[in-house]
Amino acid sequence: MEPINPQPVVGPVQNLNTNKTWMYIVGAFLVVVLGVGGGWLISSKVINKGPVAAPGTKVTSTEAGVLDANTKYDNATGVMKEGGTGNEGTHHLDREGGVDQTVYLTSSVIDLSSFNGKKVQVWGQTLASKKAGWLMDVAKVQVIQ
Repeated sequence: MEPINPQPVVGPVQNLNTNKTWMYIVGAFLVVVLGVGGGWLISSKVINKGPVAAPGTKVTSTEAGVLDANTKYDNATGVMKEGGTGNEGTHHLDREGGVDQTVYLTSSVIDLSSFNGKKVQVWGQTLASKKAGWLMDVAKVQVIQ
């Protein structure tokens, strides 16, 4: 049996044009920098620094939310504080009368954090809860002091 004389699989290496390669590297770098910079500029214009709410919701420094004329709301007054109970609510209202009068709050339309430490009145709908004595989904909040 005659030995097989294989043909080379890889051909000779050609010299690369290093100037063209550097142009591609610099171009890719510029695309990344411009993309990140443009995103940062756009986001800084879009992000609202005040109270946050769902689109179409009224927002000022002293109130946020809107009430639907066809819906019956419950309301409560107290000092807004962070923290719920047993994974129910993100905030709560400290009210006169002790712990039994605490209202635990959540909201699908308002950022309640904007009102921490302020005496407020809230309007919303009572939700079923397992741990909280009173759990409310807040539709509107208004500072009263």
